[in-house]
Amino acid sequence: MIEKKIPQPDILLEDGAVFVMNKPGGLLTQGPPGIDSLELRTKHFLKVRDEKPGKVYLGVPHRLDRPVSGVITVVKNVRAAQRISAQIREHLVTKTYWAVVAGTPTESSGRWCDFMRKIPDEARSEIVDDGHPDGKEALLDFKVIASDENRSLLEIQLVTGRTHQIRLQCSHRGLPILGDAMYGSEDDFGPQTTDLRKRWIALHARRLAFEHPINGHQPVDQTAPLPECWQPLEELTNQAI
Repeated sequence: MIEKKIPQPDILLEDGAVFVMNKPGGLLTQGPPGIDSLELRTKHFLKVRDEKPGKVYLGVPHRLDRPVSGVITVVKNVRAAQRISAQIREHLVTKTYWAVVAGTPTESSGRWCDFMRKIPDEARSEIVDDGHPDGKEALLDFKVIASDENRSLLEIQLVTGRTHQIRLQCSHRGLPILGDAMYGSEDDFGPQTTDLRKRWIALHARRLAFEHPINGHQPVDQTAPLPECWQPLEELTNQAI
């Protein structure tokens, strides 16, 4: 249970029913009641700011993995949540990520296609054969936007949205994301907390674009600034900004 003051969420945009947030790494998107999460922080913020006497509704149409930072949208009513979820299903939402990986891909850009499944009773996924009964196609487009002798900065656009997809597809090609020990990284990244669940990885949801679900389908297009813990990687990121 949280006993200390609940931090305020980092709000990039508030437009009617739509919030666009910059989630820090190490923070759950959603969690059990009383456990720190972006959802809890936003509900608390709304309850206090808007002086709401009862429960606060918050729709979460998509999530970011706990160790991942960056841009995410949450909404204040059911209709907005349903409309954004429909855009996601119809591949109308643009999700662009930056990832720093160990090594360099064999090609400077391309599409990765794998079949993967979430391992039962584990918070982890794996690559499987295309004939596996639980296998689901995983597609992403990537390009190398900076590199040095040991690392590469990739810009990634998700085509599908599988559990741990970017992390697993990078690792499967011998390109683990820095700090992602679950998928083979031997490098430290971000704040080195004693609670391993609060560790960050070098995967940042950089840009999110979609149609506003209420206000006449106006475009919403937000970019999340890089967190301070990316500063040691500035030789790479400066080439891309």
